[in-house]
Amino acid sequence: MDTHTPSVFALIGSGWRSEFFLRLARQAPGQLRVCGVVTRGADRGAAIEAEWGVPTFRTVKDLLAATGPDFVVPCVPWDVAAQVTVELVEAGAKVLTETPPAADLDGLRGLWAAVGASGTVQVAEQYMWMPAHAVRGELVARGAIGQVGSVQVSSTHLYHAVSIIRRLLGVGFAPATVRAQSFTAPLADPLGRDGWNGDTTPKPAATTLATLDFGGAMGLYDFTDNQWWNPLRARRITVRGSLGEIVDDRMTRLVDERSVVESPLVRRRTGTDLNLEGVDLDHISVDGQVLWRNRVFGARFSEDDLAVVDLLLDTTAWSRGLGPAPYPLADGCQDHAVSLAVLESLRTGDAVATSVEPWAADAV
Repeated sequence: MDTHTPSVFALIGSGWRSEFFLRLARQAPGQLRVCGVVTRGADRGAAIEAEWGVPTFRTVKDLLAATGPDFVVPCVPWDVAAQVTVELVEAGAKVLTETPPAADLDGLRGLWAAVGASGTVQVAEQYMWMPAHAVRGELVARGAIGQVGSVQVSSTHLYHAVSIIRRLLGVGFAPATVRAQSFTAPLADPLGRDGWNGDTTPKPAATTLATLDFGGAMGLYDFTDNQWWNPLRARRITVRGSLGEIVDDRMTRLVDERSVVESPLVRRRTGTDLNLEGVDLDHISVDGQVLWRNRVFGARFSEDDLAVVDLLLDTTAWSRGLGPAPYPLADGCQDHAVSLAVLESLRTGDAVATSVEPWAADAV
């Protein structure tokens, strides 16, 4: 993608997720531009225009007629997300839909039947664009630890974690047998989306453990309530291969008949001590080779923000015919189908087997 031509995208909805994308565009104006926002109310539209300097529209038709974005991001509730995606595709727009692309299995099937064949819908599943996950994915793709047989994720919930597991295992749309259990223990929860709450009293918190058996490859899902925000619970990942493993930010592998070596994932962070480049993540290297580099260096983004920015840039390249599809709708549907099986196993106490769904058959 031409880095001198910014990504131009539009938003449907004006809630906190919409403002998340508006903030990214404000911090990286050379790479990202929001050309319009659809809001149902004129008063809310006026507030968005005043705060963010972006035009607003009452309908999708008016937005597309006036702007011409590379793609559109629906930032709407689950119960209408699929409907809005279909409306956008029928109007001729390319779409980067939020996760999950529909609320339940019937919704996923209906969405795929309506727009799956269009090839114009991607899913905003950013986790494998997170800098360290991108490096782990690159190391796996290079065969650095041999054939991957298991991935253990304790970081984020349901479809996001399934996305990481599926991608690192390379299982595609293979059916899974899911077994899930939940355990409760006391845990203080001092930090949430709204900030520090001053409460240090431990309260019951549920931890869900699930095995995802793909037949020859296995994922382990481990998530505690509010683990995204709670600083008392770390995020962990283990990728085990036939010639070694990656545990968090360290890779161990066999390189010859009797040599096992360790290699750290090394972040170059600026702004420390007398470094005057500003606080930012510059790159991540392994064994002296840079495997991930910040494409918006100087914007001062968190690593989660950087993942979304990279996904937006890759979606722009795809929409312009300059790059591959970053995260097709079929993958987003499969992630949620497996995560729904986790919830069903948790509810029933029984193993749940996923089926080969229409998107899987069509994608293969």
